Amino acid sequence: MKESDIVKAILKYLTTVPNCFSWKEHGGMYGTAGIPDIICCYCGRFVAFEVKTETGKLTKLQEATIRKIKEAKGQAFKVTSVEEVKQILEHMEVQS
Repeated sequence: MKESDIVKAILKYLTTVPNCFSWKEHGGMYGTAGIPDIICCYCGRFVAFEVKTETGKLTKLQEATIRKIKEAKGQAFKVTSVEEVKQILEHMEVQS
């Protein structure tokens, strides 16, 4: 499965999640390099997902961006499937 297909599947799933607003962050010359693929607000929390294939690796810039989000008390994750996103959100729900 291609990364773009995983992103689409995750976004489709997120539209079904109550109290969740999400969007695909588009890169390019007008975007900010290193920003995770999917940004969402879930139950009042900032959450970012960097989507990779099973064999995909984070770049140094992506690692640094995820670290900065976490330092700012946001949540950021590398994910490879809808199932991982579901588990993350379920875990966040339990911690509320």
